[in-house]
Amino acid sequence: MISREPTIERLAIARQLLLDPYGLDESHLTRALSNIRAHRVDDADLYFQYTRSEGWSLEEGIVKTGSFSIDQGVGVRALSGEKTAFAYSDDISWASLQDAANTVRTIASAGNNAKIKIPNQKIAASRSLYLGDDPIGTLDSAAKVQLLERIEKQARARDPRVVQVMAGLASEYDVVMVARADGTLAADVRPLVRLSLTVIAEQKGRREVGSAGGGGRFGLAYFDAECLTRYVEEAVGAALTNLEARPAPAGEMTVVLGPGWPGVLLHEAIGHGLEGDFNRKGSSAFAGKIGQRVAAKGITVLDDGTINDRRGSLNVDDEGCETQRNVLIEDGILQGYIQDSMNARLMGVKPTGNGRRESYAHVPMPRMTNTYMLSGQQTPEEIVASIDKGLYATNFGGGQVDITSGKFVFSASQAYWVEKGKILYPVKGATLVGNGPDALTRVSMVGNDMALDSGVGTCGKEGQSVPVGVGQPTLRIDGITVGGTA
Repeated sequence: MISREPTIERLAIARQLLLDPYGLDESHLTRALSNIRAHRVDDADLYFQYTRSEGWSLEEGIVKTGSFSIDQGVGVRALSGEKTAFAYSDDISWASLQDAANTVRTIASAGNNAKIKIPNQKIAASRSLYLGDDPIGTLDSAAKVQLLERIEKQARARDPRVVQVMAGLASEYDVVMVARADGTLAADVRPLVRLSLTVIAEQKGRREVGSAGGGGRFGLAYFDAECLTRYVEEAVGAALTNLEARPAPAGEMTVVLGPGWPGVLLHEAIGHGLEGDFNRKGSSAFAGKIGQRVAAKGITVLDDGTINDRRGSLNVDDEGCETQRNVLIEDGILQGYIQDSMNARLMGVKPTGNGRRESYAHVPMPRMTNTYMLSGQQTPEEIVASIDKGLYATNFGGGQVDITSGKFVFSASQAYWVEKGKILYPVKGATLVGNGPDALTRVSMVGNDMALDSGVGTCGKEGQSVPVGVGQPTLRIDGITVGGTA
């Protein structure tokens, strides 16, 4: 059997699902783009998408819900200066494509109605970061139900104080094709799976919650016995720890953040402020600061969409651009922003492979992929031992950030009180309050244990949600305000 180069293979799959069944081919895409370009627009693109998704959920020992859906459609966009015209349809047909093209081209003044030649077609450069298999078919329905039942039984058997278990399994097969006015043609075939586990433990009338889970761009076979055991230990351990937690103290203090998922604070408080649209408009706290020191020495922050099998990774972004490993802050100095094509054009820079959208029914914008901080020199044990009095936060729940000011509020779902370098007891109700750019200057120790999260992140921006990854090493931050309950 002769196999095709992955980029060509992905284009073939996209054609089979998105063009062939509707009597379309590349000549129709070229004609639609030529129609848009007959008016004076700066850029235009077509975005076709086919998504098949499935979900199962277990509660009270029973798999109560199962869902399956197929969605497909096309989004048509024209850009003129800062203006965007966008139309979409779940009907993939030549008639719908023509209607959408006629609609969006009105964003600009009419040209001379001459035929506009679209440049010769070029296949976009892309990566091969994950297999394009459909994860929904990697286990049959009975095996998926058994998987949820197995993790539920393990969690209950772990400790008699576990009184409730909830688990969910989600799979998605996403195929996209992008045609751009410059002749670029790109496609991607994106698998995505996620397993989530939440347990409730009870002791002496007190109930606490613990959660765990993970996933990425691979099949369901990833969730083997070892993986399930790891999730159970993490979720049950968190719930039991919280049963012993005391009210968190309040005030300004040293805070140490654990590795991995606590990088969500970096994502929210720093990452969003480095997105190109906010900086082009001057509304970010980082606007106009490229080349300046914005963080303590030793801090290097990346947004990297090129990590194999990661939840936030893409072979190409949703504008057909190859994803990149973008260094945003290097040794404390701001190097650049993450960009989609429109903001890059308006700022006079190149796109960074960060043009993302929730679906064909949404416009792309600059969004993060996998955002993380590189390791430093200290061991996590050294960092914790350096605390005189302070908080050691190992997991986080929700948070909020104001992009303009950089102010953030984050709640720690698992944290410990430390005195004289010794972890004394768990605390609950701790809320971190601060300013993202200011917090970066207060980092005094960076651990050598950088870790990425387990593959559970979803980022929201302007009503759109996309899968992302976060990560960081253990960090010591001096003088953070903690809102507590003590």
